[in-house]
Amino acid sequence: MLARVLVAPLILLFSLGLTAQTATSQDSPTLTTADPATVGMSAERLARIDEMLTTAIEEDEVPGAVALVARRGKIVYHKAFGEASADGEELEAGAIFRIASQTKAITSTAVMMLWEQGLFQLDDPIAKYLPMFAETGVLDTLYEDGTFETRPVSTPITIRHLITHTSGLGYGVIDGDPRFRRMYEAAGVTDLFTTEDISIEESVRKLATLPLHHDPGTKYTYSEGLDVLGYFIEVMSGMPLDEYFRTHIFEPLGMADTWFYLPESKADRLVSIQRPTDDSWENFPTTFYDPDYPIKGAQRFFSGGAGLSSTAEDYATFLQMYLNEGELNGTRLLSRTTVQAILSNQIGRLRGEGADYGLAFGLVNEVGESMGGKSSAGSFEWGGYFNTQYFADPEEELIGILMKQTQGTSKDQTSWKFRILVGAAIDD
Repeated sequence: MLARVLVAPLILLFSLGLTAQTATSQDSPTLTTADPATVGMSAERLARIDEMLTTAIEEDEVPGAVALVARRGKIVYHKAFGEASADGEELEAGAIFRIASQTKAITSTAVMMLWEQGLFQLDDPIAKYLPMFAETGVLDTLYEDGTFETRPVSTPITIRHLITHTSGLGYGVIDGDPRFRRMYEAAGVTDLFTTEDISIEESVRKLATLPLHHDPGTKYTYSEGLDVLGYFIEVMSGMPLDEYFRTHIFEPLGMADTWFYLPESKADRLVSIQRPTDDSWENFPTTFYDPDYPIKGAQRFFSGGAGLSSTAEDYATFLQMYLNEGELNGTRLLSRTTVQAILSNQIGRLRGEGADYGLAFGLVNEVGESMGGKSSAGSFEWGGYFNTQYFADPEEELIGILMKQTQGTSKDQTSWKFRILVGAAIDD
């Protein structure tokens, strides 16, 4: 199926002679380590992160964590604490974590790289490129037997709606509405991760038969829109999603440890997902997904919304490209003007007063900045299902990444504490 749909876009790309990443006269260096004082950071204050994470592990908030702080293109803090598995394996700074929804920003970046080539407009209906969405309607009634009725949408789903979580699509097993959890399960939609022999195209086609929460553009509903766009990238580029990412993002940026499915040589660096017991931690069992999906199974489901695994340093490299306005190490992935659009609010106040959403990230606005502990207005941020978090502050040229792998814990306070401690370590 994929080869047939991809022919026209592939011919278009070849005929235009287009490539995604390009050389540039700008030449920001790759991330390197430096003494904190050289970039206006306090080593003494950064050491508070040591104390905070050590205490959190002692008090069973988390079993382990890797923290990274970078400023002005220099890594000033990168340490590991605790254990990588319930078997007592020591966690190392170069460990690989399932980053889940941190994948979304990378998928969004790929969409915008293709957009820069003039292949589509953001307000084009997605059905123009994925016709299976032409008849998608809004849920009206769900009956006891699982059948449903819909009403027509007031406006078609656009690429912009999908990238900003305003399409009305749901999120299956993690959806807040039990009706949508039921419908997605019955239809066999693969929501997050799998070891099963299924492609993202197959799952998206099932998703397109289901109703929406609401009319596109009217509400913010966290969704599988980035999985749809993962398949859209395949259609528009003529490449499987994993190959597109590796060729046009990971290799140009030097992100050698970021994969949908880890090579055998890297598998032993994958951190185990853990959950708390009465008095310790245990490795998370298989539920609706196998926790070992990055290293076993069919390995052909490339989820644009949740599928990648990575390291703290690799993800910091990706964020540094954004702080450099689209360029790193002499390679430009996005233009400065495109980055400005990506980091601009796209959805009004649909997420509430303190947070906006752009074309790849959640954004801190002026209200969020004034509340304290959230970095400067314009900072961009997100996290992942397995308890990973990141933020980047363009005004302060600052990156903070905190990687953990847990499920089922309610005690963890490390995320908000880490963000406060990173900001408080600025010393210029």
